[in-house]
Amino acid sequence: MKLLSRRGLFGAAGCIACGAAHLGFSATPVQAQQAPAGGGGWRPPASAQRCPSKWGPTDRRGSMNLMTPERAKKAAAMIRTGEIVELGHTLAQTMPFFGTRRFDVHLKQQFPNPQANQRGSNEELVVTEIGQVGTQLDMFPHQTIGDETYNCVKVPSIASRNGFREMGVDTVGTIFTRAVLLDIAGLKGVPVLGDDYEITVADIEQALQRQNSRVEEGDAVIFHTGWGTLWGRDNARYVRSCPGIGVAAAEWVIQRNPMLMGADNWPVECAPSKTMPEASLPVHQIALVINGVHLLENMKLDRLAQRREREFALMVQPLKVQGGTGSTVAPSALF
Repeated sequence: MKLLSRRGLFGAAGCIACGAAHLGFSATPVQAQQAPAGGGGWRPPASAQRCPSKWGPTDRRGSMNLMTPERAKKAAAMIRTGEIVELGHTLAQTMPFFGTRRFDVHLKQQFPNPQANQRGSNEELVVTEIGQVGTQLDMFPHQTIGDETYNCVKVPSIASRNGFREMGVDTVGTIFTRAVLLDIAGLKGVPVLGDDYEITVADIEQALQRQNSRVEEGDAVIFHTGWGTLWGRDNARYVRSCPGIGVAAAEWVIQRNPMLMGADNWPVECAPSKTMPEASLPVHQIALVINGVHLLENMKLDRLAQRREREFALMVQPLKVQGGTGSTVAPSALF
């Protein structure tokens, strides 16, 4: 299993500047996590160093290539009681939003029809950025390195006025796979991690040992930080920053070939990055653009974290928004 690309994340062209020295990304994940930031900050790899992807130059599915009938059967075998735990927040105007994102519902009450049975009907008009509000799944073109998205596809070559002609969220399909919850807040003995706490490789390994779990190929790897307890209660704090995985932790997971990574915060990663403060959401680029691994954000994990079970079947069905950069979703854990 290759780390992040054919030649490593930085290769010859990129590095973390540390004074007069440079740390190449041939370093181990732990070394990268501990590397001091400075100078030019984080630099993504050049196109030739990250492409083609391990799935081949024409691939557009990334980690969804792992969504096989065999993997679905394996997930189904984990269901013992049939209990369902919902992992999505309710879409409402009280949600936290970024920038100009919005969610408005306008009820359209209809008068009864003229027939004798007096049938009436009601509906609503919803005005929102449907791919990027609430509990949401990110699709690859949501993020870029320069003008390139996953597998070095030039964004202008696939963009249209009505969405993306390739790699829209409508191409993802149903996700049904084994998932593992990494309860980092529980590991630290706190209900909520600190506002800028960056989850490390050591945290992941300790959490797995504590809960006697493991990460397998094709898993959905979910991080519980406790940040979701702020949802709808302190929205200003929720969007200002958040605890989450660091670059090295993301690499550690991606080395194990996951289907997706998720968390109860807004970017899955720590924001802003503590070890790479001059980089803007580097894990987004590492996951979506470089490795084609989906991100599942703003999950509702409070009930899940209270359970003893840490491994379960996960069901996610993105809306088929043609050409969309993402989709609001209502994922469920099945036990």
